[in-house]
Amino acid sequence: MRVSDLLATKGHDVVTISRERTISDAIALLQERAIGALVVTGAEPPFAGILSERDVVRALATNGESSLQQKVSELMTTDVSVCSESTELNELMTMMTDRRIRHVPVVDDGRLVGLVSIGDVVKARLEELEHDKKDLLDYVSGR
Repeated sequence: MRVSDLLATKGHDVVTISRERTISDAIALLQERAIGALVVTGAEPPFAGILSERDVVRALATNGESSLQQKVSELMTTDVSVCSESTELNELMTMMTDRRIRHVPVVDDGRLVGLVSIGDVVKARLEELEHDKKDLLDYVSGR
């Protein structure tokens, strides 16, 4: 299974935020959309960085309430791991596990075409295993 297969089911929508917005704005958007990360837009194509709930929690633990008025650009991760639609799901799972990341932007031909979370990967892998199990049971029972 490839990332393109996962995106065909999940969709290509990506929630973004400007690097100039505040962390308070980002928290509101994360809560409103019930998601764990935002792709940060800026002058750099295809994006400037990513801001996750983890980034926000660390900032709050370090700087307290004053973090809420910081710009997204001050807390975002700029060294972002990406994948393409042709990336195999097993390769993506390994990358996410090794780098301890939960969200990976999907970039093809220099364009942002999706965002995959560890939850998306686990769900797709479980569905794939269930399908394989059904096929094996059908084969063994002669169906």
